[in-house]
Amino acid sequence: MRIAVVREIDAGEPRVAATPDTVKRMKALGADVVIETGAGVKSGMLDADYEAMGATIAASAADAVKDADIVLKVRRPSEAEVAAYKSGALVIAIMDPYGNEAALAALAKAGVTAFAMELMPRITRAQGMDVLSSQANLAGYRAVIDAAAEFGRAFPMMMTAAGTVPATRVFVMGVGVAGLQAIATARRLGAVVTATDVRPATKEQVESLGAKFLAVEDEEFKNAQTAGGYAKEMSKEYQAKQAALVAEHIKKQDVVITTALIPGRPAPRLVSAEMVASMKAGSVIVDLAVERGGNVEGVKAGEVAEVHGVRIVGYVNVAGRLAASASSLYAKNLFNFVDILVDKKTKALAVNWDDEIVKATALTRDGAVVHPGFQPKAALPPAEPATQPKPVPEPVVPPTAAAEPVVPPSATTESAVPPTVTTESSAQPPSTTEPAA
Repeated sequence: MRIAVVREIDAGEPRVAATPDTVKRMKALGADVVIETGAGVKSGMLDADYEAMGATIAASAADAVKDADIVLKVRRPSEAEVAAYKSGALVIAIMDPYGNEAALAALAKAGVTAFAMELMPRITRAQGMDVLSSQANLAGYRAVIDAAAEFGRAFPMMMTAAGTVPATRVFVMGVGVAGLQAIATARRLGAVVTATDVRPATKEQVESLGAKFLAVEDEEFKNAQTAGGYAKEMSKEYQAKQAALVAEHIKKQDVVITTALIPGRPAPRLVSAEMVASMKAGSVIVDLAVERGGNVEGVKAGEVAEVHGVRIVGYVNVAGRLAASASSLYAKNLFNFVDILVDKKTKALAVNWDDEIVKATALTRDGAVVHPGFQPKAALPPAEPATQPKPVPEPVVPPTAAAEPVVPPSATTESAVPPTVTTESSAQPPSTTEPAA
């Protein structure tokens, strides 16, 4: 069994899919591990560190993946990359499948078996493989650090002989893994923290961290969480009430951190331009959903925009800004997944296709997209050419009969209106998706 780890071709991706520690563990499974030279440099891991744990260093990506049974990556491989993989190889990465049908088709065409780590089911057995949680946890922490760097004022209250410095007011919007870590980090720095979320279960979590919960707690709010622990899309009426409450609260805040994502959909707009304009000059907003369009009006991906004196931070791949820590956690997630794919006695690949974890994460297999959530839409059959109706001969009326026009009964057509369907998606990554803690 040969496992390959290659360097990420995206210049903005510093993470790596294996660490010296996980190389050692994969060797214990009976695998030969090959690392492309320089794969871990941006995460502070040198080729010598991998070699010390038994890995072989390959001069190029092509050399690393040659005859590899498993290829581990951070991001989905490009069509050019996957062309070098052997048919039937298992490719495990954060695949970002939503809205990328062409990329999934390319994976299927290449004959590889692709697994999307961000589709990991939220069950106890899969907790150690949950990349969304591991990466979002770091993103929430880093969001507060970035906010503190941009704010230019101290977070804790300080009483000095020269006067008192008031504590910074931090408002966290979206209380999943990233939001909870942001609350905890801001509290550790001495800030006064409030938080909001549409899921009622988060209220207790927020208060347990010493923050105050803010939400319109009506009947819809009580049923605003899916069985999988994710937020439902709320009605327009609820959104309006919540927006009014938030608009009044946000005027008094120094720092706002937004983390809201709906898997498979654009990020919901939480902070309007009017809300931004209502904040004090020098305030900071950090938008962790910028890669999905952003929660904040005026955010710019990869930039710190200044609007009405308010700094809107739109850094992408925020977990990657802590590359060493992010790589360490992600590599462990990958190892835990690989571990269930290997027969411990024979030291060979033995994928159980009936395993619920495998079923939930498998995207492509045997040249086809197999995940039910990403099946290509069937092409509609071509419309049949319209045919001209045959002329109906006029009835011959005997001269002695009174001819009355025949009026066909009018048919009343009732068009059935399908019920509105609210789609609830599960896993945003990633870069980094946001599940409940």
